[in-house]
Amino acid sequence: MLNLLRKDLIALKSSLWMGFFYLAVFSCAFIPKSELSIHFVGIYTAFGLISLGTMIDIKNHNHHFLVTLPVNRKHIVQAKYVAAVIFALFGVLGSYGIHTIAKSAIPQLNKPDYTVLDILIPAGVLLILISIYMPLFYALSKKGAGIINTVFLIALIILAQPTAYLINMLNEKSAAHEQALLLIPVGILLLFIASYFLTIYLFRRKDL
Repeated sequence: MLNLLRKDLIALKSSLWMGFFYLAVFSCAFIPKSELSIHFVGIYTAFGLISLGTMIDIKNHNHHFLVTLPVNRKHIVQAKYVAAVIFALFGVLGSYGIHTIAKSAIPQLNKPDYTVLDILIPAGVLLILISIYMPLFYALSKKGAGIINTVFLIALIILAQPTAYLINMLNEKSAAHEQALLLIPVGILLLFIASYFLTIYLFRRKDL
């Protein structure tokens, strides 16, 4: 599985600059205008890298090649999920770093003090997106990858405001807030695990 993960990272190496490009563009777009820019920059950057990685697989016919090797399809899926988590961490931590610098360098932006919750919330949202995206990608693959990426991009734009509302709710101090902080991570983790096993099932049944 480790070699498959290296394959994903090497395949994206030539396009690694895109990660920093996404980070810069979304930072310029959200930081001056949104109070929740730290969340949006991380989410959009990470998902941009995830979709780029899957499109590289489609373009290079990587799955068609890998299934001809003595490689378990489960390990192929494992590597893709781990790579997606790495991209999510890059987006979230990159956003946190840029916002920390911006807060010190440009105090006129009036950015709040950031907490661990400002890292955990976008990370949780990204795990949900990965859990939905991966089964769809492996089920539709080449025929529907472009459509999936377009639909997810539109959905991210449309759901920006509802997401901001939910984030504000999570930031409120109350008994319900404390219960949510305990239950939501468990629910996200269960969804992620269920998505992983569903993707393996779909990929094993797929005729490439």
